[in-house]
Amino acid sequence: MRLLPNILMIGPPGVGKTMLAKRIPSILPPLNKEERLEVMKIHSVAGILPEDCILKERPFRAPHHTITPAALIGGGKRPKPGEISLAHRGVLFLDEFPEFHRNVLDLLRQPLEDEEVRISRVDGNFTFPSQFMLIAAMNPCPCGYFGSETHKCRCTPQQIQSYLSRVSGPLLDRMDMQIELLPVKKEIYLSETPVSESSDNMKKEVLRVRKIQAERYQDESIYYNSQLSSDLIRKYCHLNSDSRKILNRALARWNLSGRSYYKIIKVAQTISDFDESQEIEGIHIAEAIRYHCIEKYYGKE
Repeated sequence: MRLLPNILMIGPPGVGKTMLAKRIPSILPPLNKEERLEVMKIHSVAGILPEDCILKERPFRAPHHTITPAALIGGGKRPKPGEISLAHRGVLFLDEFPEFHRNVLDLLRQPLEDEEVRISRVDGNFTFPSQFMLIAAMNPCPCGYFGSETHKCRCTPQQIQSYLSRVSGPLLDRMDMQIELLPVKKEIYLSETPVSESSDNMKKEVLRVRKIQAERYQDESIYYNSQLSSDLIRKYCHLNSDSRKILNRALARWNLSGRSYYKIIKVAQTISDFDESQEIEGIHIAEAIRYHCIEKYYGKE
């Protein structure tokens, strides 16, 4: 089952979407022995394994938006793994998300659910693993400044809607988190005092929370919140009365799908784990809902 969440970042040009995506591998836990062997096998088949056969961190793949379906999914006369399999156990970063062809993006839906790619040829059937973290980045409109306080948007409502609709609803529903990024204020740039946390400290926090989850699920065949099934969510994710009321209101107001419902709870459980809380409180579920719904762009908030 999938170990990492899928994230969509929306914001104007220069806000740092690409920079943040490239930093993600630096805060992820290192590959264990089993994962390293899996990745090495895939990269060996693709002919891109380093000469020293040493993988220092999780894969990070960032294909251009002109990529073909075969290059993304895999294929050829003698099928080889595509970008989503080369990102196995790591990150697949799709910048300028709506610029990818619609048919290419929709090909992601099945691998995101099944965590593998199946290719049929006359010579036989081929299966490549595709357990990856999808990080997508996009501008809020064609010109990039819809909703900006500092730049005037030049797009018509029809252009904005057409641009956003390039990403299908079913694919959006598979994103665990949808995050709006805003420009950094000038005074922060000019400040001589660091205002951000280092990757090393963030990695320590990630490892701390992953240890909490591994201990919680020691009697199950899973290790992390993202692997929870609906039955295990009911068993391990304890919502207090406030969080349950907030979630129920969100369901009624936005007509969220069952998939969204469970994704919100799993994200809220992770937020709760960071706080070392024994239950999911209202503040945790509210934050998870905020990460999943962006009304400004998709009318969900």
